[in-house]
Amino acid sequence: MDSLNSLIDGFGTALTPMNLLWAAIGVLLGTAIGVLPGIGPAMAVALLLPVTYGLDPTGAFIMFAGIYYGAMFGGSTTSILLNTPGESAAVVAAIEGNPMAKSGRGAQALAAAAIGHFAGGMIGTILLVVLAPTVASLAIGIGAPDYFAIMVLAFIAVTSVLGASRIRGIASLLIGLTIGLVGLDQMTGQQRLTFGSLQLADGVDVVIVAVGLFAIGEALWVAAHLRRSTGKPIPVGRPWLGRTDLKRTWKPWLRGPAIGFPFGAIPAGGAEIPTFLSYVTEKRLSRHRDQFGKGAIEGVAGPEAAASASAAGTLVSMLTLGLPTTAVAAVMLAAFQQYGIQPGPLLFEREPELVWGLIASLFVGMVLLLALNLPLAPVWAKLLRIPRPYLYAGILFFAAVGAYAVGGESLDLVILLVIGLIGFGMRRYGLPVLPAVIGVILGPAAEQQLRRALQISDGSVTGLIDTPFSVTVYAIVVLIVAWPLIGRLIGRVRSGRNAAEESRTVSGG
Repeated sequence: MDSLNSLIDGFGTALTPMNLLWAAIGVLLGTAIGVLPGIGPAMAVALLLPVTYGLDPTGAFIMFAGIYYGAMFGGSTTSILLNTPGESAAVVAAIEGNPMAKSGRGAQALAAAAIGHFAGGMIGTILLVVLAPTVASLAIGIGAPDYFAIMVLAFIAVTSVLGASRIRGIASLLIGLTIGLVGLDQMTGQQRLTFGSLQLADGVDVVIVAVGLFAIGEALWVAAHLRRSTGKPIPVGRPWLGRTDLKRTWKPWLRGPAIGFPFGAIPAGGAEIPTFLSYVTEKRLSRHRDQFGKGAIEGVAGPEAAASASAAGTLVSMLTLGLPTTAVAAVMLAAFQQYGIQPGPLLFEREPELVWGLIASLFVGMVLLLALNLPLAPVWAKLLRIPRPYLYAGILFFAAVGAYAVGGESLDLVILLVIGLIGFGMRRYGLPVLPAVIGVILGPAAEQQLRRALQISDGSVTGLIDTPFSVTVYAIVVLIVAWPLIGRLIGRVRSGRNAAEESRTVSGG
């Protein structure tokens, strides 16, 4: 009841005219920035930090939260329509959303994503209000072996369900892990794969890798095929979800937050892991498995709801522990420090108006986002009516601008082109792009957690499986790996029984 009363007071703060204005500005800015490939929510909040010096802290953080949620939705817009993720949490949306757009169902994919974001954000924010202390206490108890086990699960899951074969999925993952090795060793400071370049010492930014593999690789692939056939505008299709689409999406909208919220609250890769796991879950549970990879709407609805709920989860750790679990949370933590406020267990007591006003503004922001983006779904989808040569020329331009904006180095453009060529080669030989991206995102963190776990156990491998949580996760990993073999054995047993029954029938006849 205390939380409910505090939330009602928070709505009183969030619904003042000025704070409503900041929420609307944040949502609009976030959506616009998310649509531009390469400029994600973390960069947007960082760029706007100096602008907010004159604002009161509550208004500033309400605007930052709007940017966060808006950029996540905007990133999925370009991911669906142009196969170009605006930020890393939107990578999964491209897998099913882009084939839907190419088949004339881009507006439906955008509507499924918008409602998924609304459902995930609402459920996640309700859980933030109710479960913040519990989730925070659980996050404290999770150690390096558990984090490493979670990341192994993500690696195995994503290579098992994507591409024509597991071998190709693993090959793609290895490409990503190799790119993730570039830079300084975090523990020894030794240079790895930098070829003597100081500019590569910080590693290759995830945004450049994602934009290179998806946007540049896709543009080069399309350009190579346009020489054989002229590109035609893609039909937009109906702007609303039909009854069949709603039947297929309402369960993923509810399952996504259950996966996204807990992962958002622990430092294990932000929204990337839950979106991948949500996609895997929906593929396993769907009655339309044959449509996955060709435009299954469940593969858009579930991951987008998970991404939005994980954003609420990140605020749990940041507000109650002062622990940033994503890049955006880290920038927001810097913003708190800019105002002389220290997030942690006492924040709810010392700054109740700020905290509960921020939480209430998340509900307001979700409604604004849905009201803004559902009517705009067919408008966004009309991007696909632009002839492909002009469309992909524009993508190349914005991808280059986004990559250059990451570090302001001309070398970033060279790296972008090289990674784009790798993406082109992966498409040529049937390697899925997604495992490479998750390898870059999670590879360095997985290495760090592995080394920490081994240091704690004095180099003993048993230190990786010395907690009930890690044992449970590895059991799931074994099940995922062994499931195809189990399926084949069951199939052979059934076919053997059928053959035996047929022979008995023939002999009896």
